[in-house]
Amino acid sequence: MNYTLIRSRRKTAVIYLRGDTLEVRAPLHMPKWYIDKFVASREEWIIDKLAWAREQARRRDSFTLGYGDMIFYRGKQYPIVAKCVNRAVFADQRFYIPPDLAPEQIKAACIKIYRMLAKRDLTEKTACFAKRMMVMPAAVKVNNAKARWGSCSSKKSLNFSWRLVMAEDDIIDYVVVHELAHITEMNHSSRFWVIVKGVLPDYQERRVKLKELQHRLSGEDWG
Repeated sequence: MNYTLIRSRRKTAVIYLRGDTLEVRAPLHMPKWYIDKFVASREEWIIDKLAWAREQARRRDSFTLGYGDMIFYRGKQYPIVAKCVNRAVFADQRFYIPPDLAPEQIKAACIKIYRMLAKRDLTEKTACFAKRMMVMPAAVKVNNAKARWGSCSSKKSLNFSWRLVMAEDDIIDYVVVHELAHITEMNHSSRFWVIVKGVLPDYQERRVKLKELQHRLSGEDWG
């Protein structure tokens, strides 16, 4: 199988899939024949992953939004409804947006609503858990991150992707608690996970659900 080889000061070889590109990172002095053998031993796994990546890419390319479509907010689906409004808004369990918009405009309007909901909901949830965990973030911000649900800066500022408000509440709570725990422990040491578990004993189950959500969204093009 064709692959891109990147050598570095590491101890083991590892395989990454970058879209349709197979990338292998290996130690500086690992023999090429050994790397080829390693890749060959993972051929079935690689083929499955490439097929999955191509299917996700196909889904992203065909992703579009229209009036009447259902989209997620806090784990439940609600319809996109055309209504003569001054601005896009979520109300009465509906995403109200102006009529006669093109698909890309509909998506942009929904994202505006998501950003507003994320700022409100995540600020409220952060304040609730911060009080319980006896920590105080410097700020709570919402960004457009695609690969990270949340982060905590060295200045104790928390950042969350607006996409997080599509998740169920137990998933949202996990991400919020995870980032608040970083105020005390800026790493993923055993002490960090003790803090998380102290607030959410079932955090591992929530992590699994978060990964499932990540997989679903990987097939949707939200820009």
